[in-house]
Amino acid sequence: MLIDLSHTVEHGMITYKGLPAPIICDFLSREASKAKYAADTTFHIGKIEMVANTGTYVDAPFHRYADGKDLAQLPLESLAHLDGLVFHAKPGQRAIGPELFEKADVRGKAVLVHTGWAKHWRTDRYFEGHPFLTAVAAEWLKEQGAAFVGIDSLNIDSTETGQRPVHTILLAADIPICEHMCKLEQLPDQGFRFHAAPVKVTNFGTFPVRAYAVIGSD
Repeated sequence: MLIDLSHTVEHGMITYKGLPAPIICDFLSREASKAKYAADTTFHIGKIEMVANTGTYVDAPFHRYADGKDLAQLPLESLAHLDGLVFHAKPGQRAIGPELFEKADVRGKAVLVHTGWAKHWRTDRYFEGHPFLTAVAAEWLKEQGAAFVGIDSLNIDSTETGQRPVHTILLAADIPICEHMCKLEQLPDQGFRFHAAPVKVTNFGTFPVRAYAVIGSD
């Protein structure tokens, strides 16, 4: 079974206040293509203008560090076919510490934090008071060898100040981050494979992904 963990990218949607919405349009419409091809043969070539932080996306170390790995340098092993674990934050909990993980074995695994915040997607509520991981939680995940960390929230860090300790800690350790996930409540707590590989772009630290889980036979 496949479970899609990504939001749909739509024309005009806002992922993060202060960042522009994507513009999705035709580069070559089907009608215009009639002049280029044989009778009854049409094609559509779309065009999208967007910032990298759009929809459900993965952050590479380059997002935070000028000398960090960019998207093209991230090994596939850090993004795909990972053993996955889901941890469920308490309803209403904002600052999520290492106690959520209860000394679980996260080494080499994708750690996905389910907060339920995705239910506010495409509403004003999504941008206010979101859940996030603490710096102590990030240090614990780094020390325990997590391979990937994702969350179904606006940001894995608190945005109340300009500090971003979770990004700073995890990306310094080459642990990719995925934000704005969804449907984590549909996953078992363990026993699935996780995939979230972005486009292989140089000098880019962030890009949307079609994150998904495979439950059952590999």
